[in-house]
Order: sequence, then structure tokens, then C-alpha cells
Amino acid sequence: MSERPLNPDPDQEFVERSQNGDTRAFDELVRKYTPKLYGLVYNMTSNREDTADLLQDIFAKAYRSLKRFQGKSTFYTWIYSISVNMTLNFLKKRGRYTKLSLDDVDNGIQNDPDFIKLTSGGNPLKDVNIHELQKRLNEAMMKLSEDHRTVVTLYDIQGLQHADISKILGVSEGTVRSRLFYAHRQLQNYLEEFRK
Repeated sequence: MSERPLNPDPDQEFVERSQNGDTRAFDELVRKYTPKLYGLVYNMTSNREDTADLLQDIFAKAYRSLKRFQGKSTFYTWIYSISVNMTLNFLKKRGRYTKLSLDDVDNGIQNDPDFIKLTSGGNPLKDVNIHELQKRLNEAMMKLSEDHRTVVTLYDIQGLQHADISKILGVSEGTVRSRLFYAHRQLQNYLEEFRK
């Protein structure tokens, strides 16, 4: 008998149907997790084309590996683990700084409805400051090591808990907290002038 998580997996029905060959059930999982995984991968790569390519690869790998998924974690944790590992491998192969396009990042944020709403007050100084802060934050994120950028992305951007990040990365919760503490301190140092 396989070990099941204490909390039932909300995706269990779709996973089981997918494991039995129901491609529409897997399509539902893809639809459910594409927005979150897009955000995760994009925040790690800062490149739309790389993100789109990686998402296709991530879901293809998940589909091929689904028969071996035993439910010892939730599908959510499992697909995040695949995403993080594949993205980190991609970054290592590619080299961290090649193809980094801050213009691409800035254009993405400027088309975000929440960003438009926040900045549509007609205050040019505020617009410039927010644009500059976003640019500096992106630069600061890319200065972090891949391990530190990953925990910041998972915790601060994706909103995952320490325990989930620990499972996804295969490290202790203490290591997650330590990396977050260090990464936050580094980001604060990089962004010191905006804290005044």
C-alpha cells in the first residue's frame, strides 16, 4: 500500500484518470497549473520564450512520468519539483546571464492589469520610481545565486509555504529559511536606496 499525504490531494481524481489514459484529465491539470508554473519559471528565467519552451518540456515530462507518480506528495508539489529542477538545469546549461532581457521583464510588468491600475494615477514621478524599482528588483534577483533566487521566487512570488518549498527542493525547512534570510538580506542591500 502506498503512503498517502495526510491532506488529500485535490487533484487526485484528475491524476488517476490521467494515469488511466484520459488525456482530457491531464489537460485540466495543465490548465490549472499553467499560470502558476508560468510565473515560477518566468521569475527564474526572466525570458518569455525560454519560459514557454520550458513549460512545454515540463508538462511533457510530467505526462511521461505520471504512471510512476505514487501520490506520496500532492500533484502540486510533484509538478513544482519537476518545474524547479528543469528550470535550474536549463539555467545551468544556458549560463545565468545570457539572454537576460530586462526590457522583456519590464514590458511584461507594464502590461499587467494590477500594475496598470496601480500606476494609472497620472503621477509621472511615481511612474518613473515604480519603473526604476521594478528594473532594480529584476537586476537584484538576477544577482542572487540560482538556489537563493529559487526560494525567493517560490516563497515571495508564488506564495508557497516553507514545508512545500522544502519538499520541492529536497532540502530541510531550515535550509529554506536560511536561504530566504540570506536572499532577503542581499535584496535589501541591492535595493538600499529605495528603502529611504
